Amino acid sequence: MPGAPHFARLRREDPVHRHAESPYGPYWSVTRYADIMKVELDHGTYSSASELGGIQIADQPKGQELPNFIRMDPPRHTAQRKTVAPIVAPANLANMEATDPRSAPRRCSTACRATRPFDWVDRVSTELTAMMLATLFDFPWDDRRKLTHWSDVAIANIEAADAVVQSEAERMAELTQMAETMAALWKERAAQPPKFDLISMMAHGRGDADHADAASSSATSALLIVGGNDTTRNSMTGGLMALLREPGRARQGAGRSGAARQPGVGDHPLADAGDPHAPHRDRGHRARRQAHQAGRQGRDVVRLGQPRRGGDRRRPSASSSAAPRARQHLSFGAGIHRCVGDRLAEMQLKILWEEILKRDLAIEVAGPPVRLYSNFIRGIRSLPVVIHS
Repeated sequence: MPGAPHFARLRREDPVHRHAESPYGPYWSVTRYADIMKVELDHGTYSSASELGGIQIADQPKGQELPNFIRMDPPRHTAQRKTVAPIVAPANLANMEATDPRSAPRRCSTACRATRPFDWVDRVSTELTAMMLATLFDFPWDDRRKLTHWSDVAIANIEAADAVVQSEAERMAELTQMAETMAALWKERAAQPPKFDLISMMAHGRGDADHADAASSSATSALLIVGGNDTTRNSMTGGLMALLREPGRARQGAGRSGAARQPGVGDHPLADAGDPHAPHRDRGHRARRQAHQAGRQGRDVVRLGQPRRGGDRRRPSASSSAAPRARQHLSFGAGIHRCVGDRLAEMQLKILWEEILKRDLAIEVAGPPVRLYSNFIRGIRSLPVVIHS
């Protein structure tokens, strides 16, 4: 795991470490599970608000902030989240599982049965994610790859040589196109009777002023596109790599009393095999929180055994912190910002692992993965594989 020795040393010697100098200014790195959980659950002290810096270690460029609920504190966060939560309610997930999400892995696994190398990220992980996003938004099916492309644009590090955009101006041009597309869909759905897709829900939402216009709705759509793309897509690739490293343990876990069929067990192929690192291996992000209440009063915030000045930024490194048990991982976050689509992601992953194990696919990695250059997303850009017949 890239960077693992460094984080192991931090957890052992200085689990709440102050980085005095960095390209983004000073910040604190929180690396132990219990401490990260404290930060996540104390949103009254540790803010996610865009106006205080947002959730990435780098401040968002002025005038380019995205006002969506992952970058908000209550009460605005609560109102926006409440509008989109119904589409991933348990009853609706059951309906989804019987339709596109279940047929998609079968189609992909059949299409990918080949003896020549192909890119697993493009043909399986990205395609399945694009299918699900298009279903959730009722987005034009033939244009579904625009959704994953816009997600890549939104999180791209423009300093990377292979970034999909090379400047903030390029990024804003692409995201403006996304916003215009989503705004047009919002207006279309607002003029129609309510339907059961995310855009229609926001267009017909009640009691939420932040979703009362197309522009604000587009900002939330951007969040859901990114949230529904990066984590699940990278889990499908990182999970495959883990499965191939330890195939015996994955099959043992899948065979325990039908474990792979139980809801919530399928988030990772090793999750039921007793591996506490499994749920966040090869994926996840490092999120920023900003101390704010004490700062306004000019007092120190004392948390996690270290004094903090209000306004200090903290960077919980959830993907590098082990949970006591596999199901207690932090891949989906915790507290009010826990991923709203966590059960949907687990459903998608469970189905994919079931299909792979049931079909007994002989998958071989044909080359090294190409990883995303990012201090926010632990992403995998490509992974060449062969599926032997």
